[in-house]
Amino acid sequence: MHIAEGYLPPVHAIAWTLAAAPFVVHGARELTRAAGQNPRNKLLLSASGAFTFVLSAIKLPSLTGSCSHPTGTGLGVVLFRPPVTAVMGCIVLLFQALILAHGGLTTLGANTFSMAIAGPWAGYGVFLALRRLRVSFEVQVFAAFVLSDWATYVTTAFQLAWAHPDVNGGLSASLVRFLGVFVVTQIPLAIAEGLLGVLMFRVLGRIAPEELRGLGLGAAITTDPRTAETVSPEGAQ
Repeated sequence: MHIAEGYLPPVHAIAWTLAAAPFVVHGARELTRAAGQNPRNKLLLSASGAFTFVLSAIKLPSLTGSCSHPTGTGLGVVLFRPPVTAVMGCIVLLFQALILAHGGLTTLGANTFSMAIAGPWAGYGVFLALRRLRVSFEVQVFAAFVLSDWATYVTTAFQLAWAHPDVNGGLSASLVRFLGVFVVTQIPLAIAEGLLGVLMFRVLGRIAPEELRGLGLGAAITTDPRTAETVSPEGAQ
């Protein structure tokens, strides 16, 4: 992530675009619904998009045809769920391709599938699992951010391996090679992103408690040390 312009064969580029399209279309409908449901959601939607844009624009060279960076999709995943994250991520990737030459138009579908679909759904899955286990909200957030990042790069490694299989070992050997390169950067980057996510929700819990309650995230609301009052009922989530 992001896979560079022209790095995928045309058939692969088209296939990933077709695979991503239904998720993005559904996400656009969910985004409209979330914005119309509560006018206050528009601020959090904007913050989520900006967060994804800034973090995913931090580029570290990783391997030929790709790079490593945080994804920033965890915030949208926890706040608005993966469908909304799909369309926001696609918009972010489109602007990055056009303005920053980061990724490409022919690889937009593949990059959207990895960063805005596969990663967010993996992160959301672990978020829901930990929520049912009633672990602390901060652990849920940390895991969602980390898994969203890691799943993105596992998907990207598969996309690259499928497009460029090893001459001798085929897809599996190529997949191991790509994963081996990504793991060096993405393990620490994902952990750092998870910690940043926890910090973000600590801030949101103090400045936007009503918005979080409206999204069913009462557990993110913290005690305001200036008033010493708990602004969230025990167990609200």
